Amino acid sequence: MATKYTNTGNKDTRSGFGAGLLEAGKKNPDIVALTADLAGSVKMDAFAKAFPERFIQCGIAEANMIGTAAGLAITGKIAFAGSFAEFVTGRVYDQIRQEVAYGKTNVKIASSHAGITLGEDGATHQTMEDIALMRALPNMVVINPCDYNQCKAATLAIAEYEGPVYLRYGRPSMPNFTPEDQVFEIGKAICMNEGKDVTIFATGHLVWEAIGAAEILEAEGISAEVIDIATIKPLDEEAVIASARKTGTVVCAEEHNMCGGLGELISGVLAANEPTPVEFINGGDKFGQTGTPAQLLKAYGMDAENIAAAARKAISRKK
Repeated sequence: MATKYTNTGNKDTRSGFGAGLLEAGKKNPDIVALTADLAGSVKMDAFAKAFPERFIQCGIAEANMIGTAAGLAITGKIAFAGSFAEFVTGRVYDQIRQEVAYGKTNVKIASSHAGITLGEDGATHQTMEDIALMRALPNMVVINPCDYNQCKAATLAIAEYEGPVYLRYGRPSMPNFTPEDQVFEIGKAICMNEGKDVTIFATGHLVWEAIGAAEILEAEGISAEVIDIATIKPLDEEAVIASARKTGTVVCAEEHNMCGGLGELISGVLAANEPTPVEFINGGDKFGQTGTPAQLLKAYGMDAENIAAAARKAISRKK
């Protein structure tokens, strides 16, 4: 039977990051925050107000921000560098590669407004390639929380982790349904719903859609296992293999380009360890467009109904 989850009220994941950063800052005086002219948008404003001496407004100079964050990390600080996902990855990839990943500096890249659910800002701001970029960097941890509570918990966890982290979160208010008191464990998949007929691996905002898909499938007599891949790198390969072995067929759901994301990652693991039919829910190999988050999720086939359809197709391919 599909586990029932309660939406305690829509909240944006970026506010979960802001709450986590403020709480972490109160605990540890070595935490500093930097942004590129977007303190309010990336929810660093509460931290800046509480700790003005530990906050640096870098202006619209993302490359300089990453270099400054790396320098602060070398002196022993825990540096959170935040901007929109498009600007804090693609625009400054060289600086992240050379000064953060290569040097293993203790920089946390706080990436707001990620994915197609950014909505009305359109393709120029809707980063759908960022996970691929960050996954490709040695030493980089990649985390994509599913709701406000999980993003807050993940922020607290990465504040204590020594090394580079890419934390991806979004702008829109979305269902908040995971436990408020959870402890986030980097590198661990989370089983949201146990099932026996098909596994749905989902990340970020699509976890809620995957839960909805499981409810749709249950009404049809199909038992779907839903796994929240909050940490994309390092991937919990043991959990992935075990679930695929149990159900025999898989759907991978992500708010990202088809290239270099969760689907390709899980497919590689399964090909090497547990060959399994896989269906994909993603943004294809194309840019976004203008619309509300809900409209875009539906238009790009990322909603619960499309995930359920992918699950049916995957099951039809089962040996």
